[in-house]
Amino acid sequence: MFCSYNMNSRIFCPFIISICPAPPFTVMADVCETDVMMNYQVDFVKSDRKSPRYPYCIVWTPIPILSWLFPFIGHMGICTSSGIIRDFAGSYFVSEDNMGFGKPTKYWKLDVDKVCGNGAATWDKAVHDASEEYKCRPHNLCLDNCHSHVAMALNLMCYDNSASWNMVNLCIRSFIYGKHVSWAALLKTWLPCLMLCGVLATFGLTFYLQ
Repeated sequence: MFCSYNMNSRIFCPFIISICPAPPFTVMADVCETDVMMNYQVDFVKSDRKSPRYPYCIVWTPIPILSWLFPFIGHMGICTSSGIIRDFAGSYFVSEDNMGFGKPTKYWKLDVDKVCGNGAATWDKAVHDASEEYKCRPHNLCLDNCHSHVAMALNLMCYDNSASWNMVNLCIRSFIYGKHVSWAALLKTWLPCLMLCGVLATFGLTFYLQ
């Protein structure tokens, strides 16, 4: 048994209409809708890739001029369990997923199992409490800065059974254990310093050879 379908007369077999295939224009509409959904999903994936996440990480980015002179000094933030960046970007201001001085160029992955307490929940609470505290503090480049904010979060969660995290050991450890997010990030971190050293070396040799 089969059904007949005529686009001109638009006549269907009434007794078997329930098993007739969908008319061509309906199929075309479904295909178009599927294509739209696929394009939307592709665009969503691309958009998500443009905003990389670093869960349970300390992130770092260079500060213009300062990091060119001292590559181990830069701007630091700490990420939540879902990868949202929190950083002490200025007096009475802790940014969220909009890191001061640009996107991270380095990250240091920490071990959530070294958090004292309930893993992710304790981690997120420590990051939140430290951020709320630093919303009430003025920024001091030398004494109370972005590194201090991260250190407070680690002390609150008693990371690695330690409550003695500070800007100095964070600076040293992030410099040693931090990994660059890409080759472009590596160049952004080191190229200005290398160029500056090259210029100084050129002037030094020129002056010495005269």
